[in-house]
Amino acid sequence: MEWLNYHHLYYFWTVVRKGSIAKACEELRLAPPTVSAQLRDFEDHLGEKLLERSGRGLVPTEMGQRVYRQAEEIFSIGQEIMDTVKHRPTRRPMRLAVGIDDVLPKIVAYRIIEPALHLKVPVQLWCREGTLEQLAAGLAAHEFDVVLSDAPVTPTMNVQVYSHQLGTTGVVWMGARHLARIYARGFPKSLDGAPILLPTDDTAIRLRIDQWFASLGVRPNVVGEFEDYALLRAFGHGGAGVFPVPAILEREYHREGNLRRIGVARNILEHVYAISAQEEVRHPGVVAIYENAARRAFARSR
Repeated sequence: MEWLNYHHLYYFWTVVRKGSIAKACEELRLAPPTVSAQLRDFEDHLGEKLLERSGRGLVPTEMGQRVYRQAEEIFSIGQEIMDTVKHRPTRRPMRLAVGIDDVLPKIVAYRIIEPALHLKVPVQLWCREGTLEQLAAGLAAHEFDVVLSDAPVTPTMNVQVYSHQLGTTGVVWMGARHLARIYARGFPKSLDGAPILLPTDDTAIRLRIDQWFASLGVRPNVVGEFEDYALLRAFGHGGAGVFPVPAILEREYHREGNLRRIGVARNILEHVYAISAQEEVRHPGVVAIYENAARRAFARSR
């Protein structure tokens, strides 16, 4: 069994936290050559480069960032053990790491996650966006407690994770006022040749929209494709084109003032999944997400 040198890990953690060897040495009360040598030994033992120079300071590499996050957990737990033994009150928040698929509207993500912030124990939320493939790989490596996406993980991704459907919502087409006035008449045939903003073609909702267009014999003018739904929404709000919106968000988008409904995309449903590394979910924050999604996030779509 390979053993980790926790003194080396502590020196590394301190250097990253302080931003330089000199500042870390002030806290550690050690000479810079000693700490530098210990860091080299640590990297040699792991077989990975953990730190690199940036200006006058040191920053962690990608692997260094992962090791640092885990070191944070280790030393936080160590402090909590000491607090427990010494009968001191502990206020260490429970960490909830959530991966969010780029294509998932951020308001939907907020509604799903928000109940986890009201547990009896304090919660420290950590969110990261990316593609489903990136997030699923991170989940399998235990970087996340849960991943939110509009699609389940498929066998082709070659990761052992579990997908749970949280809810579904219909889809409406919306656009800036001047575009809504034009394309609401004769919808959905009116979308033939219309300027359209869409998620990229590697997303689940895009596949369903393309199939919907094909069934209607409609050939829109796709003027923009976006991985990030927030960016898609910004262009739509600016009048660059009309775009699909989850029905649960229509009222909220309408309140923005410039967006209006064009029509309902019948036979299209957008799904939202929570993806976990374990089949049986135990993290209290993830349990809160599962138990409250239908009531909080999708109630308006019924």
